[in-house]
Amino acid sequence: MRRIRFSGGGSSNCALLGTTFPFSNYTSFPLKTKSFLKLLPSRTPLIFTTPHYRLVTAAQHSSTPQTNLSVGSGGNGRNGYPLKDSKVVLKGMRYTDLEKWVQSHGYRPAQALMLWKRLYGDNIWAQCSEELEGLNKDFRKMLSEHAEFKTLNLKDILTASDGTKKMLFKLEDGLVIETVLIPCDRGRNTVCISSQVGCAMNCQFCYTGRMGLKRNLSTSEIVEQAVLARRLLSSEVGPISNVVFMGMGEPLHNIENVLKAADILVDEQGLHFSPRKVTVSTSGLVPQLKRFLHESNCALAVSLNATTDEVRSWIMPINRKFNLNLLLGTLREELQSKHKYKVLFEYVMLAGVNDSVEDAKRLIDLVQGIPCKINLITFNPHSGSFFKPTKKEKIIEFRDILAEAGCVVLFRWSRGDDQMAACGQLGKPGEIQAPVLRVPSQFQAVLEAAA
Repeated sequence: MRRIRFSGGGSSNCALLGTTFPFSNYTSFPLKTKSFLKLLPSRTPLIFTTPHYRLVTAAQHSSTPQTNLSVGSGGNGRNGYPLKDSKVVLKGMRYTDLEKWVQSHGYRPAQALMLWKRLYGDNIWAQCSEELEGLNKDFRKMLSEHAEFKTLNLKDILTASDGTKKMLFKLEDGLVIETVLIPCDRGRNTVCISSQVGCAMNCQFCYTGRMGLKRNLSTSEIVEQAVLARRLLSSEVGPISNVVFMGMGEPLHNIENVLKAADILVDEQGLHFSPRKVTVSTSGLVPQLKRFLHESNCALAVSLNATTDEVRSWIMPINRKFNLNLLLGTLREELQSKHKYKVLFEYVMLAGVNDSVEDAKRLIDLVQGIPCKINLITFNPHSGSFFKPTKKEKIIEFRDILAEAGCVVLFRWSRGDDQMAACGQLGKPGEIQAPVLRVPSQFQAVLEAAA
């Protein structure tokens, strides 16, 4: 058995070797781990990492020294700037921070703007100081000595039969994330970026959720996915106009770095994506959702996927904390003050689970008073899943019921599923996986019949 280090966390979940489990499931842990848990109060927040033995509870954790120089930590280093080793990470800073850092080295703000445009604009997307043609020689030397240009290393690009491209990026700590470029004949090319390695939400229909959460991505690791998509693929597929935070992870679980990354993506002097075309998706973390709506002009997508709390709490455990009434009530209230803003409700169609005529009628009632569009998504199968996709005829019937009631309804067909690049298919679960939750009795026969 591997040695285990226990260190404090901030939620009622704990993570075993990088995989999150609710406390109610701790009896599935290895025996030596169980014996530790029995000594603790039932709701003591913990995070398990390797390779040390030390046990620290959440109360003690605040006094435990933490390193923040790792690029993957999401924290800030010296003087508030993100660092990798002793170098500042350029793509981890908003423009105002970059400008201050450049001035702290004795250079004018104009030099910061020129650098910013070479990192994100002018079709340069610089990855090293040698690609900063036109900048002051001494300034370039300073950057080579004190700045880090890249945090991702391309591992592979897989191309699906429909032209969808899945990019695999290796991080500094050896972990791998996946980014998907979805081309469109009408010129609306979209890059789907990840915000975490794995995910803690454990949605039962999502392959990424099987991984559990390994760690958050830093701002630079998020931003660089969009930068490298443009650098590597624009000449082949054309301009990339849209960004969706719908890759690996729950974006609002990493809200600090996601907000910062979104600001960098929409900066007019750099990547200059329209805020309307940068969409951040969430499973429904209500406090973070409210903060996002207050602090960002980017679009919001909410994964709904069920019309009753019973079903949603089964397939999306986050509903046990933030139920439909709280989630939808918050949206209804918050969107009153946002002019011409519509939330996108994502609804994965699961055969026999959430695709009935009654579900369609309940969905109409649930979204009343919320400016929204509804995006129906076909379920993309993956190994270990007991769900099946809803048949096309039934999806059309479901869509028509919504449309006749005045809802704006979209439908997303699978893209890239032959390379495991479609919605809900990203990632690679390890030997230890997040738990499969008990199937409500009324759905057991349906799923057994579909198996």
